[in-house]
Amino acid sequence: MEVKNIKAFGTEAADAPLQTLDIQRRAVLAHDVEIEILYCGICHSDLHSARNEWHGTIYPIVPGHEIVGRVTKVGDHVKNFKVGDLAGVGCMVDSCRECEHCKGDLEQFCDAGSTLTFNSPDTHLGGQTFGGYSQSIVVDENYVLHISDKLDLAGVAPLLCAGITTYSPLRHWNVGPGQKVGIVGIGGLGHMGIKLAKAMGAHVVVFTTSLSKTEDAKRLGADEVVLSTDPEQMAKYTKSLNFILDCVSAEHNIDAYLNLLKVDGTLTLVGAPMEPLPVTSFSLILGRRSFAGSAIGGIKETQEMLDFCAEHNITADIELIGVNEVNDAYERLLKGDIKYRFVIDMASL
Repeated sequence: MEVKNIKAFGTEAADAPLQTLDIQRRAVLAHDVEIEILYCGICHSDLHSARNEWHGTIYPIVPGHEIVGRVTKVGDHVKNFKVGDLAGVGCMVDSCRECEHCKGDLEQFCDAGSTLTFNSPDTHLGGQTFGGYSQSIVVDENYVLHISDKLDLAGVAPLLCAGITTYSPLRHWNVGPGQKVGIVGIGGLGHMGIKLAKAMGAHVVVFTTSLSKTEDAKRLGADEVVLSTDPEQMAKYTKSLNFILDCVSAEHNIDAYLNLLKVDGTLTLVGAPMEPLPVTSFSLILGRRSFAGSAIGGIKETQEMLDFCAEHNITADIELIGVNEVNDAYERLLKGDIKYRFVIDMASL
């Protein structure tokens, strides 16, 4: 298969810094779209993968699955994109397309396992897939998203992961007008959850461990802000919420939040704590409550999310950096020193 050498930014070892690398992309096939990458967001999973914290990383690795760019070439059979179009790529670039989940627009739950944008088996070239910290990418058009020109493109990039990760559960559990919705944590995910839930018409209550984030939460769209470490404040919300989106990736007390749900309420976890989270049975039983989880959405739902954000003028709050700042950004990410997502200007590669 014909290949093209391009510049990328990645690492060859868990304990090595990211640096400029040369990688190969396949030539455009009949159904492929080639995209010049303009911006790529930094997700915490990029850091985990680069440092092999989830184990199984194949080196060299080029992270990045929050990709916004411009189409530079299309295959002969491509129907939905043309050269010059704005386009996005999220967390997956392929799936089996045959299982019940793929046929039901839930490619993220593909029985065979979806092909992730980076560090996943590359079915075309062999080896592993390389992500968006690179000059360009080639993806089957069925896994490419249309991007509106109405929004700041750098701010759109994190929507491809943080946006869909929070949008999907809000949609699945039918969040909307007349509902009181809790958002736990104000970070890369939580700040998107606030914006999206508010745009869907819900009354948004934000729970944070830091009073210093109160004004920012309200700026993002929160109607109320609760200090979660204050038992008296928490008690005021007992049995008052229809739905809670939990965006915290550290160990925390799930029971404390389950008890805030009304009968038939659901708490959905989108954060990914490494340690198990204990739950008391009566927190579920006494209110017929549900404790659920959610990941990203399928391609159809991701496009729906992007269109929703364009309609409601929603982007992520970002800090734009050059590739030479990525290693420092990883260290700041570990400290929570970002409001609320880093995005790389790929013109700096």
